[in-house]
Amino acid sequence: MDDIKYLAHINDRKEEQLLKDHLERTAQRSGTFAGAFGMYDWGYGCGLLHDIGKYSLAFQERLKGSEKKVDHSTAGAKLCWEKGGMYTLLSYCIVGHHAGLPDTGGEGDTEKTLCSRFTKRIEDYQAFSKEIEIPALSEPTFVPVPDENIDFFFSVLIRMLYSCLVDADYLDTEEFMNGGGAKRQGGEELAVLWGQFNGYVSKWLGNQETDTINGRRTEILKNCMKMGTEEKGLFRLTVPTGGGKTVASLGFALAHGKKHKMSRVIYVIPYTSIIEQTAQIFRDILGEENVLENHCNIDYEGDEELKPMQLAAENWDKPVIVTTNVQFFESMFSNRSSKCRKLHNIANSVIIFDEAQMLPNAYLKPCVAAIEQLVRYYQCTAVLCTATQPALKKFLSEDMKGKELCPGMEEQFRFFRRVTMKDLGEISEEELAEKLRRNRQALCIVNTKKKAQCIYRKICGGKISREGVYHLSTAMYPVHRRSVLKQIRDRLADGQECIVISTSLVEAGVDLDFPVVYRQLAGVDSIIQAAGRCNREGKETAEDSFTYIFRFDERESVPGQRQQIQVAESMLQDAPDLNAPETVEKYFEILYHLRGDSLDSKDILGMSRNMNFQFARAGESFRIIEENTKTILVPREKEAVEVLDEIRQKGFSKNRMRTMGQYCVNVYDNMFQRLYAAGLLRPISGEGEEQYFVLTKEDQYSDEMGLELDVEYGQAVML
Repeated sequence: MDDIKYLAHINDRKEEQLLKDHLERTAQRSGTFAGAFGMYDWGYGCGLLHDIGKYSLAFQERLKGSEKKVDHSTAGAKLCWEKGGMYTLLSYCIVGHHAGLPDTGGEGDTEKTLCSRFTKRIEDYQAFSKEIEIPALSEPTFVPVPDENIDFFFSVLIRMLYSCLVDADYLDTEEFMNGGGAKRQGGEELAVLWGQFNGYVSKWLGNQETDTINGRRTEILKNCMKMGTEEKGLFRLTVPTGGGKTVASLGFALAHGKKHKMSRVIYVIPYTSIIEQTAQIFRDILGEENVLENHCNIDYEGDEELKPMQLAAENWDKPVIVTTNVQFFESMFSNRSSKCRKLHNIANSVIIFDEAQMLPNAYLKPCVAAIEQLVRYYQCTAVLCTATQPALKKFLSEDMKGKELCPGMEEQFRFFRRVTMKDLGEISEEELAEKLRRNRQALCIVNTKKKAQCIYRKICGGKISREGVYHLSTAMYPVHRRSVLKQIRDRLADGQECIVISTSLVEAGVDLDFPVVYRQLAGVDSIIQAAGRCNREGKETAEDSFTYIFRFDERESVPGQRQQIQVAESMLQDAPDLNAPETVEKYFEILYHLRGDSLDSKDILGMSRNMNFQFARAGESFRIIEENTKTILVPREKEAVEVLDEIRQKGFSKNRMRTMGQYCVNVYDNMFQRLYAAGLLRPISGEGEEQYFVLTKEDQYSDEMGLELDVEYGQAVML
């Protein structure tokens, strides 16, 4: 049997890849990836041992056509587990390199845990020892700091090593199967991009004015660029609304990346609406090929021209990544190979958390813990970037203090003060509508979609529409919202009458400038963001520009916002300046105190106690957007009708779903039940796709308000 040629793969051209070659090449790649955080030996060991189960005769027969299924992942994991010590950490990576990181489990497990895998019979793989030598593991280059959650420390380390292994395995297999690999294009180094950035902003840097908005923006930008030479660590960029934080933060990131020879810049943003415009700004500055936009609304698959971008999205192999809180943190806590594959490329990166106050409250503690791990052990620099800085100090270690990048922060906030806030107290819907009618141009932001539709109707006096009055909310599909926003911007630019009733979707990333804003009581950060749509360009004095805060005389339930509203209401009475950084800090301190254990609502940090890791459970539990909504396609426009026909004829695909999403409205379950009971919805055909529905009654959706939400149970429609 000594003359057996052990193979890893056979491709479509019948070419054979020697198993020894695959293991050594994967080991070298995995080791190089892990070397970014000083763990080359560990990454190398994962790669060298991950497929030794393929040394069984049964697996070799399967490669040649046998239908017998063969477990090739348990062998290397079992060998490491039995070897003990730090090798046990490699066991998780190896056993899960296809199926995902498992929970540790225990004796007698029948579930798919690590321990249960070791009780199963596996094929004899001992022939590996003739070609492969078990590598030694050097001492770790970093160890947990005193008083640290050591279990969480090791859970992150395992995920990072797992990422190195699965990406290396994918890349080597892809290269062999494709006869040389796909055309991946990694983009330029940050030092090159720093030069491009300097060329782009050079026209601004000579501005020495301190009494103009552009002069202050330049002052902030220059300080961020200068601070790029600081040592790696945690930073804060607390910039008032309108202070130019997007370009300033990029300036810091590129200067810092050049100084420390870092690999990439990762922008983590809460809203896809902001992502799209931020990514476009970066593409304009740095070039299309250097910026990867990675979120649920973009799909590079199926477009040959974008094939390199599709490949880069798999493992974030670009110098500038623009992504969402959902993508970033769900990947950090996932156990799936497809999501974890990118994690090792976070190491040695500058990570900008834009609108940092939007870190998910239900997972705030694990998210902050993950940020600290990346900064402390994985050569990262993190920047918390916002006008309303959250009070995270109590969730960070004593030595993890964020340096401020904004020069003279308090004075900048005084300079950028462009509005006067007034508390109107309680008013009725009719009173609010009357106040809005008296304005030529005004923005009113309320807390719910249903209330936005209600106030819109009252302003229109019961009519379907009124010239110059607009409604905006997620009851409208994205293409429709963009169309209405363009009309609003055009009317504002022409000085025409323009009254807008909106939900909070206009508070961040939507560049609007109104002379007056009305904001229903919400969290302090939301109120400040709303005020940022008032006198945005500073054309009027702060004393002549008002943001009015109000409550309706009939209180309404706002899901997930009760505590924010309560704290903000108390602060309105006590704080002389709601916009001041110290007021914002106090607001978050009180809010986080009230939330207590709910800041880790699923006990994610507890899923790695006593080295009994629950990777699968954590991956299943960590969901920033809970799946309690249904998606409704509105087939009013030609493209929406066409994609619906394609889905019915050919089924769902990523590309079709992305197109469909531009014409869809998401509703919570209680509203879905009303619409469905009224006979207004029909499931879209397609096996396993019952969560997607199509609106069947055209007049349930209007140009003015989108999907009509005033539907009662028992309301039936005859079709």
